[in-house]
Amino acid sequence: MNEPHKKPIEAETDTAPAQGAAPDGKGQTAADAPDQAAPAAETAAEQGAVGSAAEKIAALEAEVASLKDQLLRTMAETENVRRRAQREREDTAKYAVSSFAKELVSVADNLRRAVEAVPPEQREQDEALKNLLVGIEATERQLHAAFERGGIKKMEALGEPFDPNFHQVVFEVENTGKPGGTIVQVLQDGYTIHGRLLREAMVGAAKRGADEAPAASRVDTSA
Repeated sequence: MNEPHKKPIEAETDTAPAQGAAPDGKGQTAADAPDQAAPAAETAAEQGAVGSAAEKIAALEAEVASLKDQLLRTMAETENVRRRAQREREDTAKYAVSSFAKELVSVADNLRRAVEAVPPEQREQDEALKNLLVGIEATERQLHAAFERGGIKKMEALGEPFDPNFHQVVFEVENTGKPGGTIVQVLQDGYTIHGRLLREAMVGAAKRGADEAPAASRVDTSA
């Protein structure tokens, strides 16, 4: 008995698109998607890097500004210290001789007393005494010239208002016809050294009336 004729099985052709190669509707395949994501990731990374660099630059600029401020402050402080040290050296050079100068002004006092101790008529009668006094006066002038070169000056107190910073009142005189506090007699000359008090002048002053204001208080101006 003959078997029915079998129809040859035709090989089925897989016409379905390969997996991963199906069109995405835009003419591109799914395999092309990673190629699009890569530039976006790179852009984000670049933006992050730029932001990080800007932060670092801002931090460095702030640090530079802080260091500059510290440097300027340090330089200003150093300059102040230098000026103060220089001023102290100058003051030391000016006033270091104050004690010695006080001794010298006492010598000047004695020279003046020696000249004033001789009456004018006796000076004219005795030639030897006259020559001696001329020598003393020359010495006195030379000494005062040395004072001037050293910044030592004699104060002219007679007729001036009493100043407690430069004058020491030893006595008061009534009925002088001058305002109270006016110096009417100088017992000992006062001196200054570079503008500072070296020695007070010892004076007699006109007595103040009841309605006159008292003298100003003393301020230390000594060298």
